[in-house]
Order: sequence, then structure tokens, then C-alpha cells
Amino acid sequence: QVQLVESGGGLGTAGGSLRLSCAASGRTFSSYTMGWFRQTPGKERDFVAAIGWTGGSTHYADSVKGRFTISRDNPKNTVYLQMNNLQPADTAVYYCAAKISDRYQSRMGYEYWGDGTQVTVSS
Repeated sequence: QVQLVESGGGLGTAGGSLRLSCAASGRTFSSYTMGWFRQTPGKERDFVAAIGWTGGSTHYADSVKGRFTISRDNPKNTVYLQMNNLQPADTAVYYCAAKISDRYQSRMGYEYWGDGTQVTVSS
């Protein structure tokens, strides 16, 4: 079992930056592929970014490529999402997710989810 707790959301401005963190419980954090997803009211949850076990492999949605960076600190059991050049379209609830599979390029198969953190970007 893995428990995930997101933090770092809030209000940002267009062109600005925010950094989200996701703290994971458990001793096997380094065995999980970690991902970030986001969701707006009435829409499906969308993939944002994923990172492989060691942090050396990453995968991004086209909409955030070049602006967002996912990273992880395995000794701290934490994954981050650095969001730069924020746009109003980035406004959403952001969810951290984990899966045992090492298929970081697949957007499927996430088994554990956090409760989400709200990010609101004003123009």
C-alpha cells in the first residue's frame, strides 16, 4: 500500500511558477513509477507527466512539455512537479499517482492516488 499526499497548490499568475510536491508513505517508493494528472470540473482526468523508478526517464503530455518538469527524490519519498510559464489553461486539481509497473510512458495502470491539490492560474 502507498499513501500519497500532495501539497504546493494555490494561486499562480500567468507566466509564473509553482512547484507541487507529493509525499509517499512506504519503504518501497523507489519501486513505483510516479505520475501527475490533472482534472477540471466536468472533464476526465488528464495525464500530465510521469517519471520512472530511478528518475532518469520522464514522459510529458504535449500541453506541458517544455514548461513542466517532473522529478523525484527517492530517499525523501517525494515526487515534484515544477510548473513554469503557467497559463490559465493549467488551472485544475492536480493528482499524484503511483504504479508498480515500470512502463512510465503508459498513462494507464496507476494503482494509488492522492486526494489532489488545487492550482488556479489567473491571467
